[in-house]
Amino acid sequence: MGPLTLDILWYLVIIVALMCYAMLDGFDLGVGALHLFTKKDQERRLFMNAIGPLWDGNEVWIVIVVGALFAGFPDVYATLLSGLYDVIMLLLAGLIFRAVAIEFRSKSPSLKWRFAWDRVFSISSMMIAFGIGLILGNLVEGIPLDENQVYLGVFGDLFRPYPVLVGFTTLALLSMHGAIFLAMKTENPLHAKLRPWINRSVIVFICFYLATTIVTLLFQVHMFENMKKLGWLFLVPIASFAAIINIPFQIRRGNDGWAFVSSCVAICTLLSLFAIGTYPTLIRSTVNPENHSLNIVNSASSPLTLKVLLIIVAIGLPLVFAYGFYLYRTFRGKVKLDEHSY
Repeated sequence: MGPLTLDILWYLVIIVALMCYAMLDGFDLGVGALHLFTKKDQERRLFMNAIGPLWDGNEVWIVIVVGALFAGFPDVYATLLSGLYDVIMLLLAGLIFRAVAIEFRSKSPSLKWRFAWDRVFSISSMMIAFGIGLILGNLVEGIPLDENQVYLGVFGDLFRPYPVLVGFTTLALLSMHGAIFLAMKTENPLHAKLRPWINRSVIVFICFYLATTIVTLLFQVHMFENMKKLGWLFLVPIASFAAIINIPFQIRRGNDGWAFVSSCVAICTLLSLFAIGTYPTLIRSTVNPENHSLNIVNSASSPLTLKVLLIIVAIGLPLVFAYGFYLYRTFRGKVKLDEHSY
């Protein structure tokens, strides 16, 4: 894969930030996707308060991903946000409505008012999770780009079978992640009620995971080129599968925390597979993959820009991690309802 250069370092910054977003805001989205599966208002309040102190801090990572892409690979940023404009606008709408739903739900004691915002919260969460997977699927399969890296397709072209499959797989993965987080944060009857949810969500995810793996093996053969060159990279999918299988094992033993750690490892290894398979391409052109695609070399900012930006990242990222550590330490433990709850 070559020596570690500035553009590779900046690429790694984006991938690490994407992993952090998927692990942290991922369980928020999973909780939202599962929100309507319970019919009791008190249980939904507990769901909401499990993520209440955390969700807005978790979204910082998606800002870092987009900002790093804009700063480090401006051509990719321009092509991605113009070609996938409609999908990204839907994602932004989902992020906005999810935030509004969380804040507005508790503003009235009316059950109709609360259920209306519960639906907004759940639908927007599912839309975001599916949309992220849809974008990743399109980046794997490629989109039609001409010699000027201009998107030649229409909105409907983004909903081809493979990206849609990756979208549903992502939704299933984050739903499983959210169910594990809720089990870790709840107690008594609700905790017991959630444990079977985890097993069912694991089964659903494994079905989508196997389907996506088989389709990728058959139709996206370029995703395995780097692993063929460096055989040790095959340890990544093995680690991913082991982490997924470990989840129900830990749940049966009552180790909700270790099940959550396994879910985080599964997310990181799956995103690592995406990064390994697509490297060094950032946006693959289906028109002419060799000449029209955008990669970390032909789309990177100048070396001086990357060097200055990496200095800023070296200062800023530890602060973000420190803030996250403080936040999660402050709000650790089981969630309880009081007069300040949502």
